[in-house]
Amino acid sequence: MTWIKPSFLWMMYRCGWGMKEDQETVLAVEISREGFEWALRHACLSHYERGLQPNLATWKRDLKRSPARVQWDPERDLHLQPLPYRSLQLGLTGDAARRYADEWTVTITDVTPLAQEIHTLVRAGDLHTADRLLPAELPYPAGEELLAPLLP
Repeated sequence: MTWIKPSFLWMMYRCGWGMKEDQETVLAVEISREGFEWALRHACLSHYERGLQPNLATWKRDLKRSPARVQWDPERDLHLQPLPYRSLQLGLTGDAARRYADEWTVTITDVTPLAQEIHTLVRAGDLHTADRLLPAELPYPAGEELLAPLLP
């Protein structure tokens, strides 16, 4: 399974600013809106949520059949501490992973130098400059019909 992490700071938390072993390169992958929304429409929550799915057995069946999984993880601040709201993580397997690699990918950019620069500024206490260097991230304009089945 491969994971799409739309949040820069959540990715920095995951890879330790590109300093964790075997995670020293940080790539920003731009994918098409059509691909992202296809994955959301074919996704299942990564955990059972009472009231959202009819029952545990149905969720297990849906999870097994689903080419995409959604989990909601705490967003992170510049110190990589959790914030009181969550960001979507989108796991892809099977047909979704193939489509991601072969059809949806628009650009791939090595953002390792940016991650290192921001991390250096954070360590030096220059949070204002570090914040200004963060990639712009806006809430995704997904309609209710797209996200409602995926909200815990």
